[in-house]
Amino acid sequence: MDVQSLSIPDIKIITPQVFGDDRGYFFESYNANKLKEAAGITETFVQDNQSRSAKGVLRGLHYQVAPKAQGKLVRVLDGEIFDVAVDLRKNSPTFGQWVGEVISAENKKQIWVPAGFAHGFLTLSDTAEILYKTTDFWSPEHERAIKWDDPDLGIEWPAGTTPQLSAKDAVAGSFKDAELF
Repeated sequence: MDVQSLSIPDIKIITPQVFGDDRGYFFESYNANKLKEAAGITETFVQDNQSRSAKGVLRGLHYQVAPKAQGKLVRVLDGEIFDVAVDLRKNSPTFGQWVGEVISAENKKQIWVPAGFAHGFLTLSDTAEILYKTTDFWSPEHERAIKWDDPDLGIEWPAGTTPQLSAKDAVAGSFKDAELF
């Protein structure tokens, strides 16, 4: 397992060791001991979520507030996405900053987004199937969203796609009005 920190050090890209030959491949997509040893991630995951999205679908920017804040370990089972995390921790040196990474079924990268961050992604391939583990259960009353194109964040989404949003994401609030950590 290879672990790299992005420009916001708490966001990690985890690339598994893949064993492959002309028959196919094998890799461990999750191993709590190796994740702790290689990345320092000790959280317990309590729920798996899976979504499928068409090209151009943008989901996010989503998060849950305390006491139901969630960390997410995200991977792509099929297709390719541009995955984004935004630091909402007001006492963090990277508060209000974002990072983005292309993750795909082909590159087998996973992204670790700890609690205290908003998360979203844009589907780049014709379809994408995403699986993410969470450190707390979904709680509608603690769920929040920030507008994907908020000018205060300045996220540089990949060009050439007009995002398709859910009704909920289309009316998401601004970063300046977000409930923070």
